[in-house]
Amino acid sequence: MQEPTELFQFENDASPATLQDMHASVLVVALGGFIDAGHTQRLLADHILDTHESRVVASFDVDQLLDYRGRRPMMVFDRDHWSSYDDPSLLLHRVIDREGVPFLLLVGPEPDYQWARMVEATTTLIKTFGVNLTVSVHGIPMAVPHTRPLGVTAHGTNPRLVTGNDPAFGTVQVPASFSSLLEYRLGEAGHDAIGFAIHVPHYLGQTEFADAAVIGLERLRTATGLAIDVTALAATAGLNRAEITRQMEESDEITAVVRALEQQYDTFLEGRQQRSLLATDLSDLPTADEIGAEFEAFLKDVADDGSTDDTEGRDAPGDR
Repeated sequence: MQEPTELFQFENDASPATLQDMHASVLVVALGGFIDAGHTQRLLADHILDTHESRVVASFDVDQLLDYRGRRPMMVFDRDHWSSYDDPSLLLHRVIDREGVPFLLLVGPEPDYQWARMVEATTTLIKTFGVNLTVSVHGIPMAVPHTRPLGVTAHGTNPRLVTGNDPAFGTVQVPASFSSLLEYRLGEAGHDAIGFAIHVPHYLGQTEFADAAVIGLERLRTATGLAIDVTALAATAGLNRAEITRQMEESDEITAVVRALEQQYDTFLEGRQQRSLLATDLSDLPTADEIGAEFEAFLKDVADDGSTDDTEGRDAPGDR
């Protein structure tokens, strides 16, 4: 492996000589990943940077980490010339919460290459800045309605970090993400790390669903004790819900889908007498294939009844 510390450089005002005065106990990792339903992680990270004092203390060499042809950056062509380029960046910010407590936020695209080396580089920064807890938040799509409380799957490197958690899954095999690998390696090295996967209604997975980001931010605040302002994000979530409601009122098809999911949710709660649809053993839940098959069958019935004729081509809730 090449030297991990050569992947990043400190900014001018964060030289090694001044790092002892820049310690932060928490690192929030927001590097995208395989799945981020509802753009949960991006909304949370953008909100933190937009509403709190921050500055960049280190930057990574993205030319070594990204596949530009796999996800091409955007450029703007203006009549007869190129006028701008969306230069990708992977940055470590030092953020100050509402009570003056510093924490770190690692933001940027998930690395395509050199995961092992990137893990080592991030671990070096964790040690350098005195971080004792690393946290990640993202969204996962679930067959649940947006009109019911959102579930959360918590995971961590130590059971004491996830006390009171009601697992939605047993043992499953899933594609890796950089954040999950980082959490795994930190656990092997004896560092505390915790993650929160917010359950986003699957029909809102491709849109911005700010309610999920609000839930994620609340979990982040509880886990770390950081005083992170949620006001602006909560306001965005309210506008988001209003738009979804408006689109439901305009579409019988969308309303029928949500009502069916509500009935499934409520029936499951009543039968299990659980406070959450997902607070049960995996063996009690239908499989993803079963849920998908039932959902497809429902949509087919709706189409056969002719109820989709006046809604064809409408956007999903939140797309507008």
